[in-house]
Amino acid sequence: MSDSAILNASRERTARTFSGYLMFAIALILFGVWIWSIFAAVAVGGSPGTIGGSVAWFFAFCIASSGFYMLQPNQAASVTMFGAYQGTDRKEGLRWVWPWMTSTKISVRANNLISEKIKVNDLRGNPIEMAAQVVWRVTDTAQALFDVDDYKAFVIAQIEAAVRTIGARYPYDDFAHQEVTLRGNHDQVGAELRTELMARLAVAGITVDECGFTHLAYAQEIAGAMLRRQQAEAVVAARKTLVEGAVGMVEMALEMLSAKNVVELDDERRAAMVSNLMVVLCGERDTQPVVNTGSLYQ
Repeated sequence: MSDSAILNASRERTARTFSGYLMFAIALILFGVWIWSIFAAVAVGGSPGTIGGSVAWFFAFCIASSGFYMLQPNQAASVTMFGAYQGTDRKEGLRWVWPWMTSTKISVRANNLISEKIKVNDLRGNPIEMAAQVVWRVTDTAQALFDVDDYKAFVIAQIEAAVRTIGARYPYDDFAHQEVTLRGNHDQVGAELRTELMARLAVAGITVDECGFTHLAYAQEIAGAMLRRQQAEAVVAARKTLVEGAVGMVEMALEMLSAKNVVELDDERRAAMVSNLMVVLCGERDTQPVVNTGSLYQ
């Protein structure tokens, strides 16, 4: 947020309000006095003094009976007078302000919002679909009401902008596992999303308690190709592990045969044995034994 925005930002302060229960009792007393003044004016024949007193008590009752409002837990009321901000009341229960003041209620409870799925290009330019879940709440009622036009719509717009920013900052996946990715580093990326959102929503007096991604996938136009690529990578990785294990087993078999003098193998027989063992160990089908009635050289 720019320096000018900080200077012009509203700041919440405590409004001067009164207990509604006390003012309700005062209103009842004034109502009783007003009724008594009417009977008193009738008893003395309706003199100008008694009639004026009755009218004064009536206006006092009207003032006392106006300006009531109710606040529930985790609810606040912004008080203005002739358009000027006078403060915020956060005391729950029945409250009262002067009739020429206006109170606007605003919730300070936690709100849970799941954004719509949006299409974003990741760091490598691949189109991906993303959606986020955000828990947010109002911390400064003055900023939420007076510094932005509609703070709820502002939250939705800034969540979409933050998701696009974070989505373009990292690749969706890294098959070499050497980079921070959206799919593989949920905690780190989620923390950066929360930091980005808090910076964007500070102007509206809103904080973010928790956030994370609820949907993360390749866009449909490339999902099939990326799935085949992942399958190919998985097959290559499995083959690599299988070959490494087979080579180790062949080495162990040759070493044990030589150490125990089971059979003497020249280079040609050793190569044939290695070939047969690799076929047996790496083949996907069951091996079929072949009986050799001659020799290796026939």
